[in-house]
Amino acid sequence: MAKKKKNSIIFNQAKRYLVGGVSSPVRAFKYVGGEPLLIKYGRGSKAYDYDGKRYIDYVLSWGSLILGHAHPDVIKVVVETIKNGTSFGTTNKFEAELAERIARAIPFVQKIRFVNSGTEAVMGVVRVARAYTKRDKILKFENSYHGHADYLLSKSGSGLLTFDIPKSAGVPKSFTEDTISIPYGDLLRLKKVFRRYGSKIAAVLVEPVGGNYGVVLPDIDFLKSVRGITKKYGSLLIADEIITGFRLNYGSAIQSLGIKPDLICLGKIIGGGLPVGAYGGRRNIMNNLAPEGKVYQASTFAGNPVVMQAGIATIKVLSKMKSNYEALSALTENLAGTLEKKARRSGVHLEVSRFGPMFSLRFEKKELFGRFYRKMLDEGVYLAPSEFEANFLSFAHTERDIKKTIDSAKAALEF
Repeated sequence: MAKKKKNSIIFNQAKRYLVGGVSSPVRAFKYVGGEPLLIKYGRGSKAYDYDGKRYIDYVLSWGSLILGHAHPDVIKVVVETIKNGTSFGTTNKFEAELAERIARAIPFVQKIRFVNSGTEAVMGVVRVARAYTKRDKILKFENSYHGHADYLLSKSGSGLLTFDIPKSAGVPKSFTEDTISIPYGDLLRLKKVFRRYGSKIAAVLVEPVGGNYGVVLPDIDFLKSVRGITKKYGSLLIADEIITGFRLNYGSAIQSLGIKPDLICLGKIIGGGLPVGAYGGRRNIMNNLAPEGKVYQASTFAGNPVVMQAGIATIKVLSKMKSNYEALSALTENLAGTLEKKARRSGVHLEVSRFGPMFSLRFEKKELFGRFYRKMLDEGVYLAPSEFEANFLSFAHTERDIKKTIDSAKAALEF
């Protein structure tokens, strides 16, 4: 009788007390079938499961690890900092330093507030926008995910699409009455909505590059129109850069596209792999937050020294690699383009949407994605377990990783 794998044993233990055996739904691998991958540790571009199998990792903790797993500079400062305690509930010098480094990298950011997650960042920035404009309505775009706040879970991309859920249960209709969702890129609809509700719209929330309906390429002309329309009607433009901040370039992706928003949300990369979120922007808007203003938002763990130090270490490394982003994008293009060619030669329709060091896979039939995914996992390649999620390259990925991935895909595409 074959010995049961450690991964299976641990996942069965997890299912006893964790709902579905997970703390976040996509980790259950429902979309692709089979038992989910459980990772014990990571080094560079590789992740290792509890049975010791190695994988080339293109998930990277959902885009958080642009330097790869366990970067020595990050690990060193985290270990040193944690020896002095984990959290104190007071402002610390690392918090101030990370805020300054972010502001220097993103010049339109004059004031910042740290929180613990992307969801918290979006909740906070929306509250500030509503207070500043004295308006209630928020406009967002269909299939964009901005966290799991009740009023933003309508038509919100990957999380719900992966499980074929049109909207989350448990959200009263009244909670979404002030949320307007329209198709991304539909300028006529945008103008129509603003003609009707413009005086009531506090802000438009947009991802410069979509990451939750697969990778959605930026429509620069449309984004510029959004900026112009928001200015015309006195609404704010909020860039949700939880995914794209410091991912596509050193700083803000939307700014690199030539568009200056009023506010920005950040997360993932700025925490160096630890839980973090932040929002910032113009001083006169951000100063509506308590203790300067009347918008209340508080947190026990926000700005704790361990996370801040991990963020500082990451930003420091990235600041010396500003010119390397182009090479990372080229590596991604090589991978994506070659995957499409291999698929065509195998008679398979595969679209690899990509922008910078982000890519997503879309097959003509859903079941083909599941079959391809499981084969790739067997081959030691860990991709996002949903067509609606983005994949990422880190600065730790190499040409050898790309070749191994392409070779694995050639075999996996034989359906």
